[in-house]
Amino acid sequence: MVDDSAETSQKIISGDGSKLLVLIAEDEPLIQATLEDVVAEAGFLHFSVSNADEAIRALEEDSARFCALITDVRMPGEADGWDLARRARELQPLMPVIYMTGDSAKDWAAQGVPNSVLLQKPFVQAQLVTALTTLLNDAATSGIGQ
Repeated sequence: MVDDSAETSQKIISGDGSKLLVLIAEDEPLIQATLEDVVAEAGFLHFSVSNADEAIRALEEDSARFCALITDVRMPGEADGWDLARRARELQPLMPVIYMTGDSAKDWAAQGVPNSVLLQKPFVQAQLVTALTTLLNDAATSGIGQ
């Protein structure tokens, strides 16, 4: 089976030919680097931070520059991934949110924002790309950025 997810994502979401910027919040450097590679290979630009507090600041500066949020649930600092996603949705109500967790999946129903995806660590790269493109397509049909 051929994985054409990167080609598909660019065809579906970059109508004007520009690459879209994904906000990544992950405190583990190796996982963050892997996420950056996956996102880049799928045809997206990325802006990475190591905690939710930094991500919230980036969103509050200019949330419109980000097309999606990928966040770990548990990170150092005052805010966690749940808080970050809620703030992202306050600023951009249709922003796609992908949570990643090794141990907090049971809290997703109560803590997660609606129409988000939770990936249980460890997950395969194709799951992330599929979640990202699916959420972006769903948001596009709902009017994101309009």
